Order: sequence, then C-alpha cells, then structure tokens
Amino acid sequence: MFSPDDLAAIALTLRLACVTTVVLLLLSTPLAWWLATTRSRWRAVVEGAVALPLVLPPTVLGFYLLVALGPNGPVGQLTQSMGLGLLSFTFTGLVIGSVLYSLPFAVQPIQQAFEAIGPRPMEVAATLRATPLDAFLTVALPLARPGFYTAAIVTFAHTLGEFGVVLMIGGNIPGQTRVVSMQIYGYTEAMEFARAHVLSGAMVLFSMAVLVALSVLNRRRLRTSTGGSVGASFRATP
Repeated sequence: MFSPDDLAAIALTLRLACVTTVVLLLLSTPLAWWLATTRSRWRAVVEGAVALPLVLPPTVLGFYLLVALGPNGPVGQLTQSMGLGLLSFTFTGLVIGSVLYSLPFAVQPIQQAFEAIGPRPMEVAATLRATPLDAFLTVALPLARPGFYTAAIVTFAHTLGEFGVVLMIGGNIPGQTRVVSMQIYGYTEAMEFARAHVLSGAMVLFSMAVLVALSVLNRRRLRTSTGGSVGASFRATP
C-alpha cells in the first residue's frame, strides 16, 4: 500500500514527532509551572509569546527561523563558528521549528492542569516539611498527570501534520526533511492523486484516533474527579 518513499517519509515523521514531544514536555513543564504560579507582571507577555504560533501563519514563523538559522543569521553564524555547520534544511532544524510551532499545544494543557491543582496541596506538603522541589515532584506532577497526557497526545499529532514550517525550514530533501505532509504535497503537484489519497486517508484515520483518545481521556478524568468529589462529600457527612 505504501511505497518505499512513503515509508521513509512516515518513519521520518514519526521520529520528528517523538523527538519534538519529548523535548517539549521537558521544556514546557517548568514554563507551565511558572505561568500557573507566578504573579509577575511579565506573565501576560510570556503567555502571549507562547500562544503566538496559534495565530501566526506557519510560513511567517518558518521564514524567520530560516533567516535566524541561515548563514547570515545570528544562530547560523554561531553554529558555523562552532564548527556545527548550518541547521537549516536539516533534521535538527526541523526539530527546532516543530518545537516552536507546537509550543502552545504542550504548555497550555500542562499549565491548566497545574492551575486546577490550586495552592492547597502544596501548602499541605510544606507543612509536612517537604521542600518546594519535593512537593513539586511528589505532589504537583502526579496530580497534573492528565495534563501531561493531553499535551503529549496533541503535540505528537500536531507535529505529524506540520507543513508550512517544515517547508520553509526543512525543504523537501528525501530521507532528511521529507515528512508525510511534504510527500502528499509532492504527489499532488505530480497529479498522483491515488498515492496522495492513501497517505491523506491514513492521516485522517490517525487524527480521528487522536480525537477519540482525547475524548476518552477527558471522560475518565471527569469521572475520576466526580467520583472523588462524591466520595469526599460522603466522608464529610456525619
């Protein structure tokens, strides 16, 4: 059903999605915690910067990344001086673009999960002489687990469907930067609609599976929270 080129594009896309998801979970966790707990005047500015990819055209983000990572850009000059070469039109460049483009899809669910916890559990942990780091690792992270699940699923799925950023920063190099979206674009340009249908249909099915998984996850979370609230009310009844 899939040609060797299709399989190579699928493998590269899955690799990109996995790497992007892991990197974003690591970067988004402290950022989401800061946004959920800080009272800094800079919070609105940081939240706006995080959410910017939601409203910014992907080609605009990709263009500025291409300029920054190019031979005359600040990042490009730095990497060349370090002997690393240019990051544009490489897999590393794709990861950088994907991380920036999918940033709000990782930060916002985790931030909302942290905000839903409230200050009370952390205050209780402090009364038990837990350090802030211990309380964060043993109290905040476990309670915010549903937010991490949502962030991981949405980020992974969103990365699979990226096109504009990938086109600008990575191009269409077989085996290096040609992901599924670029493969579909190539088939469409060549008017090979049958092959484009196969890949596009697989993306539709996968996207539907993601939506179903999120729906099931949200229902389980709602059922668990409702059951816990009912149980707490019964225990509080004399």
